[in-house]
Parts: sequence; structure tokens; C-alpha cells
Amino acid sequence: MENKEQEKQKEQQTQQELFYKLSMFDQHIKQINQQLQLIEKNIFDLNSLDSGMDEIKGSVGKEILGQLGRGIFVKANIISEELVVDVGNKNFVKKSITDTKKIIKEQIEKLRQIEK
Repeated sequence: MENKEQEKQKEQQTQQELFYKLSMFDQHIKQINQQLQLIEKNIFDLNSLDSGMDEIKGSVGKEILGQLGRGIFVKANIISEELVVDVGNKNFVKKSITDTKKIIKEQIEKLRQIEK
């Protein structure tokens, strides 16, 4: 009788361990999915930014709405096609639209590599 009781307890313990491992795997999968969604959003945002660069070409002298933050815009006149770009650690450099688009494409490619 004790053998059967011990076997039953071992089986229950094994089932509990398996359930715990399954829960951990499920949580890990959810975290990976969240990270993938964030990567996809960043790729989408960078593609939108890349498209926006094309709209600036040939727009010197035109008025645009420049985004200051979430849902806040300011009217601005484009006086140059030269852009000021943060190249990391809050280091800003002047770049052409073409050079800026190259940087954006590199960032998209890095995100796609991470996504794989």
C-alpha cells in the first residue's frame, strides 16, 4: 500500500513540475512575442520616417507641420534640405536626406536581423 501511495505522490510531483515548466515556457513565449511586436512597430515607424524623407526633397520654402511630441505640432518653414541627426549619445551632425535615408535603412536592417 505504501508503494502505491509513494508512486502516486511522485506522479503528482512530476505533474506539478511539468506544469511549472510549461507555465515558464508560456511566459517566455509571451515575452518573446512582445519583443517581436516592438521590433515590428519600430520597423514600421522607421519605414514611415523613410517615406517622409522623400516628401522633404524639393520642399525648401514650403510650410509644414513639424511634430514636437505626441499629438503636438508646430508650423514650420523648410529652409534647407540639410537635416540634423542624432548619431548616438546625443551627438548631432548635419546630414543630407540621402545620407539620413541610408542610416534609417541600416537601422531597419539591424532590426530585421534581430527579428530573425
